[in-house]
Amino acid sequence: MDSIRIESRKDLRMFIQSDKRSLGIDGFGRLKSLLNPICTFQIRLRKLEYSLNCQRSRGVILLRKFLFRRISVRLGFSISPNTFGPGLSIAHYGSIIVNGGARIGANCRIHVGVNIGTEAGKSLTAPRIGDNCYIGPGAKVFGDIIIGPNTVIGSNAVVNQSFVEGGITIAGVPARVVSEKSSNGLLIRGFSQKT
Repeated sequence: MDSIRIESRKDLRMFIQSDKRSLGIDGFGRLKSLLNPICTFQIRLRKLEYSLNCQRSRGVILLRKFLFRRISVRLGFSISPNTFGPGLSIAHYGSIIVNGGARIGANCRIHVGVNIGTEAGKSLTAPRIGDNCYIGPGAKVFGDIIIGPNTVIGSNAVVNQSFVEGGITIAGVPARVVSEKSSNGLLIRGFSQKT
């Protein structure tokens, strides 16, 4: 359930390549990536994570924080570093909020209006979400909960309890299991252990 962290330049390259594949960007051409603002955001996120986890240069960290913050505000994202595993796919720009205590596994597809946060009055007891999860538009996931791998969280769901088993679809307010359908076919798995 713990997400993989960027701990080397090799990890940084793997994360960026996995993210691009999950976004459906063919090849690794620089121009195609630069023309996609979400891809640019994700690359800046990964470079900031690398700097925070591996480098000691305060100047580089400050520059990367500035560039990351600028594009975050422009796109409407409030996503803390070191929360997502490789293969992240942000579907659209718009409000997305992810607390720094959250841990989301590999190959997550996340949509606009999603809020992943803590319980009221608690600062870092945020959700842990497994690999290959699809989080639909407007979903709210909060508290010290666990969502199993291959789970679909439906649009506008409010998830405040654990669904550890995974491979299911949850929806509603409050969320409940509505189907045994997993996330297969709803996201591109840009990361695999062989990457």
